[in-house]
Amino acid sequence: MPAPFSATILGLTGPRLTKDEARFFQDANPWGFILFARNIENPDQLRALCAELRMAVGWDAPVLIDQEGGRVQRMGPPHWRQWTPPLDMIAARDRDSAMRALYLRAALIGHEMRACGLDVNCAPLADVARDGTHAVLKNRLYGTTPESVADFARAYAQGLRDAGVAPVLKHLPGYGLGQVDSHLSCPRVATPQSELERIDFAAFKPLIDLPMGMSAHIIYEAIDPDHPATLSPIMIEIIRSDIGFDGLLMTDDISMGALGGSLAERCHGARAAGCDVILHCNGEMTDMIEVVSATGHLDQISQARANRALLARDDARALDISALEAELRILSEKGPI
Repeated sequence: MPAPFSATILGLTGPRLTKDEARFFQDANPWGFILFARNIENPDQLRALCAELRMAVGWDAPVLIDQEGGRVQRMGPPHWRQWTPPLDMIAARDRDSAMRALYLRAALIGHEMRACGLDVNCAPLADVARDGTHAVLKNRLYGTTPESVADFARAYAQGLRDAGVAPVLKHLPGYGLGQVDSHLSCPRVATPQSELERIDFAAFKPLIDLPMGMSAHIIYEAIDPDHPATLSPIMIEIIRSDIGFDGLLMTDDISMGALGGSLAERCHGARAAGCDVILHCNGEMTDMIEVVSATGHLDQISQARANRALLARDDARALDISALEAELRILSEKGPI
């Protein structure tokens, strides 16, 4: 495994790796890659692209995707299954049936991913849905209580791991109170810390063994009124010490509108706050050069977390896909999946 790694996860512009991108990735040596719908045409193309990305850096680098199921899934028909948004699916059935359905869909999503060379899914979500949760997030969530959210997120994570896909827990330490779209501007939450600890932070505590997490671009005014969690040493300390998460912590997309300043300033701020890895998604070369230059390499602690995270790809069980699909069909008779 080559080293030192740039403490970055990077995107690319299209469905095929260009010569310029291949040269840049070879030199920059990002720890991983993330793909979007713009990068995906069909299974054969996707499998070849994942292989080309790994060849560019010379090792079995993680390749991530947001494949939650529902509104956020980069792989879709006609080559892959379409899923109902999680909150809608859960609302249509009893708790046990919903937990099993989430496990099945995650296992099948993971199976589809691994067949194409993808091995990290940016899911599950442990944000707790509220009445005011912004529509960009709400029906992607699993419930309205920390206990139910943690249980459903666990089922989803286990399905991925059984398929050999490493899960990414998001959005630490909770984005459910956000009432604006963080892709465009920064949500500000005035909720007292006691309520945050009782509800939003509590949903993540049973899930701290998951190998990777993603930070939230959201300001909690009662704790740090000046910085979104991604850029806040105070909030990252809460994630590490109070919540207890010691997995690899990546930022949400560093180019989102919720964060101010230049890309370099954002990268410096996130690393200084305690994030292990900078996630940059748009694949624009000029941006990536700035991000890699500003971010630096994985330090010893972050590298150890990264190494542990990669082991989650080795958890695959010998899944009987036909049996899982048959069980899913039975469950689908009782409501949308």
